Amino acid sequence: MASIEEVRAGIALANDKASESIGALQQAQTCIEQAQAALQQVTEGSGQGDVDEANALYAQAAGSIADVQQAVSAAIQASEGVANRL
Repeated sequence: MASIEEVRAGIALANDKASESIGALQQAQTCIEQAQAALQQVTEGSGQGDVDEANALYAQAAGSIADVQQAVSAAIQASEGVANRL
């Protein structure tokens, strides 16, 4: 069985990796928002339903990423709680 210090070190490593993923998710969300803005700009005034659908899907994707970021943050906090109780 792992020692308490080994468990704490493992939790710290996991949290570091999770924190890195939050940064990558933020970058992905920014790129999606930029893509949506570009699409909106070039299709302004278009009456095509596909344009509205594409914009809605971009917005949904950005929102999903925000949900994932929140879940990762919650996981980090929960695992920090475990480490603090050791």
